[in-house]
Amino acid sequence: MIQFYKKRDFGTFISDSFNFFKLYGKNYFKSYLLINGLLLILMVVVVIFGYRELFSQIFGSNMNGDTYYFEKYFSDNAGMLIAVALLTFLLFMILAIVSYLFPVFYLKRIAQGANSIKTDEIVGDFKNNAAKIAKLCIGLIFIVTPLAFFVMGFSYILIFLIIGIFLIFLIYPTLFNVITFLMYDYFNSDRRFFESLSYSIRAQFSYPNGREKSPYWKYWGGSIIMITIISIISSVFTYIPLIFFYGAVLTSAPDGKFEQNPFTGAAGIVFLYFMEFLCCYHSFFPISCT
Repeated sequence: MIQFYKKRDFGTFISDSFNFFKLYGKNYFKSYLLINGLLLILMVVVVIFGYRELFSQIFGSNMNGDTYYFEKYFSDNAGMLIAVALLTFLLFMILAIVSYLFPVFYLKRIAQGANSIKTDEIVGDFKNNAAKIAKLCIGLIFIVTPLAFFVMGFSYILIFLIIGIFLIFLIYPTLFNVITFLMYDYFNSDRRFFESLSYSIRAQFSYPNGREKSPYWKYWGGSIIMITIISIISSVFTYIPLIFFYGAVLTSAPDGKFEQNPFTGAAGIVFLYFMEFLCCYHSFFPISCT
């Protein structure tokens, strides 16, 4: 049993993250895959059937002297392509929301004493917090995201002065931690959005009493380590299919089949693994920094 709401040093911070998956990993990923798996499958189906013909035109335009240009195809099917793009964006947003908030609701129930959590209970938490989720999304899109882009853009400009490189290594994990703290505090307290945002920023640099050493480097280091570990694990599932893909492309004579249906064969595997890679990042990141 993991004790929540206690101060941890850097070593305990990392070890308890692994202990969580050791104790609850089976139940956690079972519920996670049941909820997100359906969304991910739906998104893959929409992209494949919605954009298969589009990519066929991109790869196959003007081959063998054809005059069927990509621009003409887009103008003739603009309505359908825009509708598919909006649907894909909506599904992606829903997938992101569910992926990032799933560990928030899961850990909340674990902290309340539950040992095994059913998928229906997590779905119920999403329904019961629909209004707060909507407010969170609005705040993230119109307040947090513009500020984050401004800070990151300023850091990239400073790359020319060398110092920007170090700022990027500091800012990216810090922004991630701020957003993570924001989500956990917003759904585990009675604070409003701006109050939770203020707390999530202040919590990176000091404890509530203000007398103890700053926890910034502990949080920053924990994020760096977990991001590195997850990147290495995820690369196993992404580089292997890429090797097969490039092997197939380099050793096969062009016959036009790829241009006719770019989502078949190795390319389809790469696309599916890309979606798995994206889902993997969503599933691990929020839980690794709690």
